[in-house]
Amino acid sequence: MATPIRILLVDDHAVLRAGLRALLEAEPGFLVVGEAGTGEEAVMKVPQLRPDVVVMDLSMPGMGGLEAVRQIAALGTTARVLVLTMHGEEEHLLPVLEAGGSGYVNKRSADEELIEAIRTVASGDVFLYPSGAKLLLRGLKQKAEPGVEDPIEKLTEREREVLGFTVEGFSSSEIGKKLFISPKTVDTYRARIMEKLNLHHRSELVKFALQRGLLKA
Repeated sequence: MATPIRILLVDDHAVLRAGLRALLEAEPGFLVVGEAGTGEEAVMKVPQLRPDVVVMDLSMPGMGGLEAVRQIAALGTTARVLVLTMHGEEEHLLPVLEAGGSGYVNKRSADEELIEAIRTVASGDVFLYPSGAKLLLRGLKQKAEPGVEDPIEKLTEREREVLGFTVEGFSSSEIGKKLFISPKTVDTYRARIMEKLNLHHRSELVKFALQRGLLKA
């Protein structure tokens, strides 16, 4: 059997955590390894429990969820943080990704979206609603610094193609078919792209591509 996706639930409402646990444990391939009621507790438990995905609320007493996302990302583990909140994308999506988060799910649609989102971020991708790309594009363009040399100039034409398909969500196999190269070659191009751009996570690739206008929004 495939190794289950290990999940840590972080929310200050015990009833909500219990509901999420019941939902996720009914899904094949998911394993809830722990719960936390505060951001501080989550940061402490990540190295102990080694989750693949941390499902994190933003509004909690003490350390807020956003700071907890930032501190978990700084731990250097393989854990991906998926934010689950009632807040709207407009205000929080960009800060979540900048803090090191890998996606954003609204609690109102958690029963429909959460399982897909967990699988997406566990595989190393970023989970975004269709509206999320537009919000990121607007926010990142506002933050772009004029007069700074564009790192995209470091990439070859083929590397730009691979980057574009990657951030649009295509797998290595799908990209290979589009470009008539092997999936292994696609992975080699992607590693070279990450090295040239000094990026380390798929979420950083998405932000870079949006800022440079490589992803249609």
